[in-house]
Amino acid sequence: MESSEPLSLHCCGLLARGRFIACCERPLIMGVVNVTPDSFYDGGRHSKPERAVAHALELVEQGADILDVGAESTRPGAIPVGEKEERTRLLPVVTELARRVTVPISVDTTKSAVAQAALDAGASIVNDVSALRFDPRMASVVARSGAGVVLMHMKGTPLTMQQDPRYRDVVEDVVQFLEERMRTAMETGISKLNIMLDPGIGFGKLLEHNLELLNRLAELTRLGRPLVVGPSRKSFIGRLVGRSAEHREWGTAAAVALAVDRGARILRVHDVAMMADVVKVAAAIASRKASNRAGA
Repeated sequence: MESSEPLSLHCCGLLARGRFIACCERPLIMGVVNVTPDSFYDGGRHSKPERAVAHALELVEQGADILDVGAESTRPGAIPVGEKEERTRLLPVVTELARRVTVPISVDTTKSAVAQAALDAGASIVNDVSALRFDPRMASVVARSGAGVVLMHMKGTPLTMQQDPRYRDVVEDVVQFLEERMRTAMETGISKLNIMLDPGIGFGKLLEHNLELLNRLAELTRLGRPLVVGPSRKSFIGRLVGRSAEHREWGTAAAVALAVDRGARILRVHDVAMMADVVKVAAAIASRKASNRAGA
């Protein structure tokens, strides 16, 4: 890293199309905006552009620091959506949001053409669940635009990822994968400062894998980039509490609080108002723990 870079950039902030997004002093909330008919929790609720925009504006009012807009479900077993359909769903929403909000807009896609169109429409972050693997042109799109990028760990594809996933050591395997993907991204011209890392909770993981990752999340901070964690209403919570996706908010709150304590800097959630309070309290407690360690 160049010594001429501001000191703040050496901490856990990030760059997205020239904009510095600070997540050092407090973790950020990434609000989920699904423009899909089949997402596991809110599929179909906001599939029309006007409803998706209204929902996104409400999330910003509730405290979302970033909006993550997706038009293709990545739930387990999801059938892929064609590029044309994904663009048709996504672009009206991104275009209108770029006109009406000041928070960064992330686009949740694995397709370079969709990402480019969304960036042209005003998005500044690409959230790629394939970590730039599914589309060989995605890395160059991100590099040329200077967009922020989320590199996520996933086994297989959304269609196959839950078919008997196995690990030697899930935490070490995820660390090695993310380290390799970050190195590849940088070799294609993406600055390290533009990269965020996501362990992929629920993506090719069984219950025990998700719990181990969350418990040992602090080990991923050694990679030196902000950690994005998205446990919101996922099936592993349902397994633990015996509730459907509509009733997993309290289980999600527990996972979010512990993720903050263990180093997550961006929490991707559906319930922004509730989780914003959870993050504030968890971060305040975690900061006291850090202060006590420093003074010991």
